[in-house]
Amino acid sequence: MLTRKDVAQVIDQALLEDAPWGDITSNYLIDADATAHASLVAREPGIWSGGAVIEQTFLATDESSSIVLNLRDGERFEVGTVIAEIWSNARALLRAERVALNLTQRMCGIATLTTRYVEQTLGTSARIVDTRKTTPGLRLLERHAVRCGGGFNHRFSLSDAVLAKDNHLAILTAGGKDLTTELIELRKRLPHTTHLEVEVDSIEQIEAVLAASVDTVMLDNFSLEDLKLGVAMIGNRANVEASGGVNLQTVRLIAETGVDIISVGALTHSARALDLGLDISITKPEAH
Repeated sequence: MLTRKDVAQVIDQALLEDAPWGDITSNYLIDADATAHASLVAREPGIWSGGAVIEQTFLATDESSSIVLNLRDGERFEVGTVIAEIWSNARALLRAERVALNLTQRMCGIATLTTRYVEQTLGTSARIVDTRKTTPGLRLLERHAVRCGGGFNHRFSLSDAVLAKDNHLAILTAGGKDLTTELIELRKRLPHTTHLEVEVDSIEQIEAVLAASVDTVMLDNFSLEDLKLGVAMIGNRANVEASGGVNLQTVRLIAETGVDIISVGALTHSARALDLGLDISITKPEAH
């Protein structure tokens, strides 16, 4: 859940980065009491994400700003859609403009790309989930954008669940330790609410992992044939996650193998920012 505090932390840091000692251009060129109206307009179609960002960014620079949001997060928009309107002190509006656009353009890009992946899996049991391949400092916003696009979130951080990946297993078994035994001992030490997931990169590893009663088995970079075989082997004994080699051309085929989860790093690390524009006009102080 995205909270006002979460959004405020990102916005405060972004505004400080962009204008550490104020906006000297606007402060010299724009009258202090000038007011302005801005329309956030879509220049290409997509999925909206970032209503809280728009509201809180403009309120952060002028607490008397008036903001009207015409879309809810997760709604589609077309070229020319007026997504939001803002009335504010002109200097404050110009100071907030770039931060608001940078964040919402990125969020809309992630939401829109996520929707494209989700649409490719319709009619299957697979759900599209994100990964930890997020922009440092922006994970909360980017994960929210994935949900706006119809996707789901994986573990939020290293603190949220156990996910033993190939490097963990390589280090663990380097000294001759038995994988199943070590995972069983791990399970005994974990709180009962902690999810246990293990990554495997070959069919031969699956039974050893299942013997430890794990919650999810991640099949990493498996071929389509091996994914089908892995799903059949695992059955109902654990959730099956597919990872690696996922793109818009392959995701449908992967979903049709019967996996439960498809994790897609590209949702956040490769999404293109959507083109949104902020059209500004000067207004009289009493206009809003």
